[in-house]
Amino acid sequence: MCGRFSITGDLDFYAEYFGVDEVVTDQLEKSWNVAPTDPVYVIAERDGVRQLGSMKWGLVPHWAKNTKSIHINARSETVDTTAAFRDSFAKRRCLIPADGFYEWEPPEEGRTPHWVYKADGHPMVFAGIWASRFDDDSQEWQRTCSILTAAADGLIAEIHDRMPISLARSSWDAWLDRELTDSEVARGLITPEDPESLMEHVVSRKVNSVRNNTPDLRDRIEPETLF
Repeated sequence: MCGRFSITGDLDFYAEYFGVDEVVTDQLEKSWNVAPTDPVYVIAERDGVRQLGSMKWGLVPHWAKNTKSIHINARSETVDTTAAFRDSFAKRRCLIPADGFYEWEPPEEGRTPHWVYKADGHPMVFAGIWASRFDDDSQEWQRTCSILTAAADGLIAEIHDRMPISLARSSWDAWLDRELTDSEVARGLITPEDPESLMEHVVSRKVNSVRNNTPDLRDRIEPETLF
């Protein structure tokens, strides 16, 4: 799964890295502890124009009566058949950049948090989907997103049984193509990067609290000094 991650790049960097045509968001504050409902950067296409925008993390389907139930993750195995996700998967796919993500060992292993990141220092690029819903209370359109996950592989499998899909660059263009609505073809694009390209280390349990949001959350520590 993916429950926390980090975004500290700036607009100019992401605009160049993803080759966007238009930036449609203000700069977000750097965050070393992104939590559900926080705004995140999203790369998507509209009328063939690649845009860099921002959305709240936690997908709310367009047909939902309220925003009480959000979906931060979508299982890649069933994303094309689950009611909350299938329309978005067919028509509204996106890329969500991140410095890396946090993952916790299961309770029986002590819930030790780990920081997972790319060895080459490049951003992770999560395969995402998004939805747009008109909110009657605010009288505004609200756009939200979710991160696709898959069975864990490589070193992540030693920590948790699920992991976010960091999409290979070769799949970006087709993944963003809104004219591609065939779910079988879209599923074929879910080609995660080589898990051997990832690294991880233990971090402080301070990351457990969303009130903590400083660069040192990602620092390597020895397990006996978790706090």
